Amino acid sequence: MAAKIEGQMRVAQISSRGGPFEIVSRPIPAPGRAQALIKVQACGVCHSDSITKEGLFPFIKYPIVPGHEVAGVIAALGDATEPWRIGQRVGVGWQGGYCGTCEPCRRGEFICCQRGQICGISYDGGYQEYMVAPVEALAAVPDDLASAEAAPLLCAGITTFNALRNSGLRSGDLVAVLGIGGLGHLGVQYAAKMGCRVAAIARGQDKAAFAHELGAKYYIDSQSEDPAQALQKLGGAKVILSTVTSGAAASAVIGGLGVNGALVIVGVAADPLKISTMDLVLAKRSVRGWACGSSIDSEDTLDFSSLTGVRPLIERYPLERAAEGYDRMMSGKARFRVVLEMG
Repeated sequence: MAAKIEGQMRVAQISSRGGPFEIVSRPIPAPGRAQALIKVQACGVCHSDSITKEGLFPFIKYPIVPGHEVAGVIAALGDATEPWRIGQRVGVGWQGGYCGTCEPCRRGEFICCQRGQICGISYDGGYQEYMVAPVEALAAVPDDLASAEAAPLLCAGITTFNALRNSGLRSGDLVAVLGIGGLGHLGVQYAAKMGCRVAAIARGQDKAAFAHELGAKYYIDSQSEDPAQALQKLGGAKVILSTVTSGAAASAVIGGLGVNGALVIVGVAADPLKISTMDLVLAKRSVRGWACGSSIDSEDTLDFSSLTGVRPLIERYPLERAAEGYDRMMSGKARFRVVLEMG
């Protein structure tokens, strides 16, 4: 067992379902077996934090600390924690631990673990100055990635990067990214850095210049033209990455897929997809969902981002303004990821 670090830490917690954020003081926790104590430097604020805030999963126990985009430094280690070391820069994302024994784990599908843990939902997350996490959830952070930039890559980054690299695309393929928000602005960058011809799809011509700055070769305004027809004029997309939270918007682009094309869903929508089976069958198209990934996928995401210069656009808030940062994120007005910094 690691020696306990004495002292108090600041925490932004939720004490009850739907309750407000409270800035309180707690003792710094000690890591147990196969756990690391992380001195948090930055934590992204993700829309999925509303699951914790509003109690959308029935097993959440209050009080709890949200946050699953955590970047910091290992401050202490428990037993059985090789190869991690004190002082090492690490991150923790949505996938906050897995059992290793259920069938999905035995097949290497750790993100689908039947007893998997979620950082900031199953246990206290990164809206605090120190947090404890299982070592299987740790990802090494490259030295040239600032913690505030690395944090959003541990959810929004890995989700888009991992979905794209597992989609079957090849360099030179036409890849469309539906939506240029917190997920989409990273998806456009990743697809471009993978050597694809990228078409960004969004509403309004005001986003065109920004889409091109991110690396898009084409911009499709879904308010002024049919995005599916526009993609077909370009030859049909090999992959359409849907980052929006609208089933209707995702359904509207399926016709833009080329032969053997795939619509990959990473944005969770409340309304269902409406799909013509004819659209799928005649061109051998497919629709699939994609979860984020495990800690090694996070590490790959961070390394690729470091290598190619992919960075999130962020707005920074100190921990004591966690409520303000959360509200800014939930309003949809943030450009494009909100990050809490511990100071």
